[in-house]
Amino acid sequence: MKTSALTVLISWACLSHTLAQDAPKTVPSDSVRVTTNFKDIVAVKPDTSYWQRSFSGGVNFNQASFSNWSGGGVNSIAIGGVIAARALYEKGKTSWDNTADMQLGYVTQLGNTRKAADQIMIISVVGHKIAPKWDLFVSGTFNTFFAPGYRYDQLPADQTRLKVSNFFAPAQITIAAGLAYKPNDWFALRMSPIAPRFTFLADQSVRVRQLADGTYIPDATQTAYGVAPGKSSRTEWLAFQLQAALNKNISQNVSLNARYQLFTQYASLDNINHRLDLIMTAKASRYLSTTFGLILLYNKDFSSSLQVQQTLAIGLSYNISSFRTKKDPVKATDPLPGRF
Repeated sequence: MKTSALTVLISWACLSHTLAQDAPKTVPSDSVRVTTNFKDIVAVKPDTSYWQRSFSGGVNFNQASFSNWSGGGVNSIAIGGVIAARALYEKGKTSWDNTADMQLGYVTQLGNTRKAADQIMIISVVGHKIAPKWDLFVSGTFNTFFAPGYRYDQLPADQTRLKVSNFFAPAQITIAAGLAYKPNDWFALRMSPIAPRFTFLADQSVRVRQLADGTYIPDATQTAYGVAPGKSSRTEWLAFQLQAALNKNISQNVSLNARYQLFTQYASLDNINHRLDLIMTAKASRYLSTTFGLILLYNKDFSSSLQVQQTLAIGLSYNISSFRTKKDPVKATDPLPGRF
């Protein structure tokens, strides 16, 4: 009897030891368990930050030099940089989308250096989903320049340039609230019946006046960018804003980023401001790309004519992104997207 009991006890101990060796290992509750086979389990901590990010930067350089060239020519050097960044937070019905577009470029000819491109544009949008394709949102938009800008034509004979802009001269901040239509991941239309705008003028020397003969001279008594003489800011409280944003990969190597903005005060609906920003990038290789940029601006406070800025550049580029499409969600067995 004792021998039988001892045999049963030893058999049970051996069986328990065998099952313990083959049983799956447990992992912390805050990890994703990925099983490669029955015995080996890899614990991968999930991305719980709810953030997706992207960054694109490029540097363009052009140079031309001539010496005793019978065909003529002017020595020149041009350099420019472009940065586009985005950070998107999504959790449940809440989203927070932040974008920044910046560019600055200079060209030097005959010893004279002039600014060729300049922009700072930052947009932040907080949204709350109320239907599959509709959000309530609050947004903030900021735009200004990096460096002083000058006019070189239509000047008096004794002047070679005239300052017309600077950092924070002007600068605009628009706070908007309303309804957004988002049918997919790459397009959004935002309508804001409430959109107060604040215009700042930190440098009073950018105020100019056009004479009867068409030339421009500095004049501190003139209104500049809608800011009255002696003032450093202007507020437009009752206003309407419409924004459309498109960010889409046309093909594997070609991307299009476009943004349209309409703004008007209710008191002057016949004076509507329009702005269109467009950037198209075509990648030739991992670090080489061609970029086409276009800005169209119609704002009577800035100029009575349509303003156009167009750039075309070939240069080095660097891109990184942790964005993923909703059609291809991250699975437990997939590697986590890169983060920076």
